[in-house]
Amino acid sequence: MLEHGGRLLRAVAQYAIARERWLDLSSGIAPWPYAVPSIPQEAWARLPETEDGLEQAARTYYHANLLLAVAGSQAAIQALPQLRAPGRVGVLTPCYAEHPHAWQRAGHTLVELADEQVDEAIDSLDVLVLVNPNNPTGRLIPRERLLAWHARLAERGGWLVVDEAFIDNTPRLSLCGHVDRPGLIVLRSFGKFFGLAGVRLGFVMAQPALLQALAELLGPWTVSGPTRVLGKVCLADELAHLMQIDRCAKARARLVALLGEAGLAPTGGCDLFQYVATERAAQLHEFLARRGILVRLFEQPAALRFGLPANAAQELRLREALLDYQKESA
Repeated sequence: MLEHGGRLLRAVAQYAIARERWLDLSSGIAPWPYAVPSIPQEAWARLPETEDGLEQAARTYYHANLLLAVAGSQAAIQALPQLRAPGRVGVLTPCYAEHPHAWQRAGHTLVELADEQVDEAIDSLDVLVLVNPNNPTGRLIPRERLLAWHARLAERGGWLVVDEAFIDNTPRLSLCGHVDRPGLIVLRSFGKFFGLAGVRLGFVMAQPALLQALAELLGPWTVSGPTRVLGKVCLADELAHLMQIDRCAKARARLVALLGEAGLAPTGGCDLFQYVATERAAQLHEFLARRGILVRLFEQPAALRFGLPANAAQELRLREALLDYQKESA
């Protein structure tokens, strides 16, 4: 398996620090989970059925009529490469490592690209895959540029796959409203913005034929009955959406200031995490871990990703640890 954030139990064992003493900032998940609604007994007792209200709530929330609910966007990331014959797949890097891994494993030829290389390379590609905003850098590509890339791919039957796992905080920038265009596939994650990653829910937006093929590949009942109830309630709570967006934006601003004070001005990020490229990434990661603070380490390029602290006490703990690091490394 590839390396991911959120591996708290491994850190507990490695550093011999009790779980309850950890501050886990290693994943870009909102630290304020939505309240879990009451789940009726029937949701546990019966096989789940589609069109029970979840899809309609999702269509309204995502402003997209064409969608498929899946057991987390990870399920779609692994399955989509199996729906095309092997070809040339461009992936904007660095990005969420499961994307290139899945396409390579399915027999496709992988072409790693920087943003500025896409225009020259795109006519040689069958598929272009990117994360927007990017994970881990937070880079955001304008919608007009993405649609221009899609048009060039679609002329030859190609796909543009856009993973929008972190776009809920800025929904106006989404491509979900354009998925009536052949060859445009948009992935959305439920758990990050709603702070409920353990629910394992996501959505794929694309043309009906592709969604049908994906559904057949994944098989029936991929999303559990209780998850469907929970997802429907959360997606429909418009007031809570606005509150979460505002809370994340304010926490992001405080985190940016905190990191800047410590000489770690972010080089990227979004409203759910901040990205700091630094040659000292491994050293700082280890320093924080020994103090019970877990952040996400990237080796190529050397960088750290900081999730949002949930409250003032967590912010203070991170600030004090970073000040201690400054003193020791001075």
